[in-house]
Amino acid sequence: MMLAGGKPKGFSRELTEAMAVPVLMFAVGVIGNIIAIAALSGSKQERKSSAFFALVCGLAVTDLLGTCLASPITIATYLNENVLYDNTNLCEFHSFLLLFFGVAGLSIICAMSAERYLAICCPYTYQRWGIDQHFARKCLFCIYLSNIAFCCLPVMGMAGSICQPSKTWCFINWRADKTLPATYSFLYASVSFLLILMTIVLNFAVCGNLLIMRRRKIQSPVTRGSARARWKALSSGVEAQMMTVLMVTSVVVLGCSAPLVVRVFSNQITWTENSHADLMAIRIASVNAILDPWIYILLRRTLFRKIQRFSKVFYIGRKSKAPMLPVKSSQRTFHYQGDITNTHVFTPL
Repeated sequence: MMLAGGKPKGFSRELTEAMAVPVLMFAVGVIGNIIAIAALSGSKQERKSSAFFALVCGLAVTDLLGTCLASPITIATYLNENVLYDNTNLCEFHSFLLLFFGVAGLSIICAMSAERYLAICCPYTYQRWGIDQHFARKCLFCIYLSNIAFCCLPVMGMAGSICQPSKTWCFINWRADKTLPATYSFLYASVSFLLILMTIVLNFAVCGNLLIMRRRKIQSPVTRGSARARWKALSSGVEAQMMTVLMVTSVVVLGCSAPLVVRVFSNQITWTENSHADLMAIRIASVNAILDPWIYILLRRTLFRKIQRFSKVFYIGRKSKAPMLPVKSSQRTFHYQGDITNTHVFTPL
């Protein structure tokens, strides 16, 4: 049944309102990731040859494939609620898609954080290992291959896939009473939790290292010849840009992925059914694919540059309006021109 073929019989207002959320998530996810891939394709050649660029491309393609494959099945269930309930093979395939793209996205984000950590905190190791675009592609291949094998275990009999009470999505049987299915539920939740934890730890380690580097620059002795060069280095925005992207990534990964991990643990431990909480958890997890391209591409390249230009214009305007405050000295008289990142720069009269 085609979605654009007009309203089917019995297409009520309630059904339209119920379909609004998955349709909107599907449209925003596809458009956002297409914009992200187009922005990446127009990047400079030196960016394209970097490992980080290759991992970002892998994340954008993964999110786009996940949205295009899983969302249409969900939308179809609103037109025929028995699509997944009556088709076991389709239900297992939908469960595999949710499992795979969930853990694959986390794996790629973790790999991006690890790449930034090695590049900033361990530059000699980064260079010795030869981490470049080809290295990142091999890493992506290993991520896809290992996650496909891991998420195929339910299909091979380790855990069953069931249609959830809302009949709009399928997932592993996370309230199984048998040892093998319960083991897989705990294993999947544990792997996801470790990926989230590693991403957060690596991101905060990079941010901490950048703060230490910034403090060392600020506290270094000031000379007239080096003051301008130091201010240019501090105001370049590179450090602040990287910290912003990494911090936002940590918040998004934690906020989007943690609820589903919590629900897997909760369902398998307590066996208490809460279909509304389960549905909200999978929807929040799906938002991760919508936010990823905006964080890693648009915020990183376009929006941050506009913010940087605005801050420079604001600083120059404020500096030109600042009153000249005389400071007495036993030998010479200086005029104070403002506080530049807690570094006092004086110009002699």
